[in-house]
Amino acid sequence: MSGPRLGFFTRVLDDASPAERYRLALEQIRTAEAAGFDAVAVAQHHLDGSEGGLPSPLVLLAHAAAMTSRVRLTTGVITLALEDPVRVAEDAAVLDQLSGGRVELGLASGGSPGAFAALGLDFADRHAVFAAKLDRLEAALRGEPVAEGRALYPPAGTLAERVWIGTFSEPWAVEAGRRGHGLMLSRTQPRPAEEPGLTLGSLQERLVDAYLEHLPAGVEPRISVARTVVVTDDEWRAAELAETGLRRVAPLVERMTGRPAVGLSTAELVAATDSHVGSPATVTAGLLADPAVARATHLSFQVHSVDPPHREVLRSVELLAREVAPALGWSPAALATV
Repeated sequence: MSGPRLGFFTRVLDDASPAERYRLALEQIRTAEAAGFDAVAVAQHHLDGSEGGLPSPLVLLAHAAAMTSRVRLTTGVITLALEDPVRVAEDAAVLDQLSGGRVELGLASGGSPGAFAALGLDFADRHAVFAAKLDRLEAALRGEPVAEGRALYPPAGTLAERVWIGTFSEPWAVEAGRRGHGLMLSRTQPRPAEEPGLTLGSLQERLVDAYLEHLPAGVEPRISVARTVVVTDDEWRAAELAETGLRRVAPLVERMTGRPAVGLSTAELVAATDSHVGSPATVTAGLLADPAVARATHLSFQVHSVDPPHREVLRSVELLAREVAPALGWSPAALATV
């Protein structure tokens, strides 16, 4: 394909019981595949149903694998610092076998001090722990012994070539490049204290540059850029959804802006959360102005933190595939040429 690949990312946060959340997420995944999306992704969060509704992403993706036939199945991300790397490699290898080689394994060090404390780990050690566990996982995926005379079963095939590193930081962008992995960039992230007005796209371009500078010769770049996107049929409904949804995440807005959320307009809420909410024309214009989006090999769109009702998530998925993504250079899977 000449253009970027298109992904739908769910944090499994519909306003429902856990079982219903999982059912709705699977319906959204099926809708994305039917609309031509190339990939789906789920996040992992431990012990916090308000930030992310899924502690076991490979379990849900195994169910999704049985309900789909084509889309790539992405972890965005597994917090590897909290996991046994050999067990992650085993589970990912089983899912890859079940799905016909569709797994994309996104990993990161983690950002929740509470999850580390609950599992008896020191949050301050997360980067060193992540690096050590990443070494062990990579070795297991490559088929190297994980104990005397014992290697991964089932074998991981080419899964070692489908590892991604999620990061906010330049050092880990460098490390993702050095290791030849994909680079996963977030839908939002804190700005440097000395550059509070820096746009998200401009900040992430620096990470892309660092990644590409350290990517080994001959390794094809893989750059996934996530964005919060809710596409609606009209601007009035978009404003209503943004107002309702983003007022619920006032602490996030206040961390990003340093201002009380109560004093911000709806448009300021949207800007403060790096969101794109509106008609196809409005969303397209905003994404086209984003320099990091322009450099992505993979685009990953999610509805969090707006989190509209399920039916409007499905409508957004349809409008994204039909009217927005083609303007960004994407071709649906059925029409794409290799």
